[in-house]
Amino acid sequence: MTSAFRPLTIKYIAAGALFLAATGTFAQQNKCSVTSGPDITPVVELYTSEGCSSCPPADKWASSLKGKGLVVQAFHVGYWDYIGWVDRFAAPAYTQRQRDVAAKNQLRSVYTPQAVLDGKDWPNWGGQPSGGESARANITLKQLSADQFEASITALALPQGSNSWSAYWTVTEHGHNSKVQAGENSGELLKHDFVVRQYTQAGEYRVADVSPQKLTFRSIASTPGHQRQLNLVVIDAKTGRTLQAVSLQCMA
Repeated sequence: MTSAFRPLTIKYIAAGALFLAATGTFAQQNKCSVTSGPDITPVVELYTSEGCSSCPPADKWASSLKGKGLVVQAFHVGYWDYIGWVDRFAAPAYTQRQRDVAAKNQLRSVYTPQAVLDGKDWPNWGGQPSGGESARANITLKQLSADQFEASITALALPQGSNSWSAYWTVTEHGHNSKVQAGENSGELLKHDFVVRQYTQAGEYRVADVSPQKLTFRSIASTPGHQRQLNLVVIDAKTGRTLQAVSLQCMA
């Protein structure tokens, strides 16, 4: 009788060990969180394209911003695809965001490479932008599971004339390469970091509501071999200027 039940007992022990391992992994993921600081974290948006011959230097500059305490996002746009090379990282939503930013900056057209710092057009981009302005929002962001995240946002004093804020999420990845076969960069090996793989708007909220606003987000699955960051940017709904931002990098 004892020997007949032994394999079943071993199976239950093995299953229990797997359950504990899975529970431990989930607990480790739950420790992945970030809380914003007293100053605004600078947000850099780079609008770029693999079909643009003047974009590689800007891409290289963006890569130099790793580990600098910034939120960096490289939005690839597709309006140069007609030249002969289709940018696989481009999406219509990214082009629309660039057009929205251009409208808020009263620009007559969009262009690449374009750098935007805290919602403001930055034609003389280069070096590392510095912060220092006091935060106008507080953010706490945590990972709930591999691809689920939750944030709590409390708006502080908005700029004069503004009465609402909005937010958006992005997932960015490092270490993407493309061997371009056509177009202005034909024959070049392009290297990209901070590539936006997902962009999701998170609504608009009135500042009159002083209670913390909860936001939830489900990300796309991570791409194997590419380090990723989850970013949450809170902006003035009227001007697009950054109120606060955080970037979270969790174990896959």
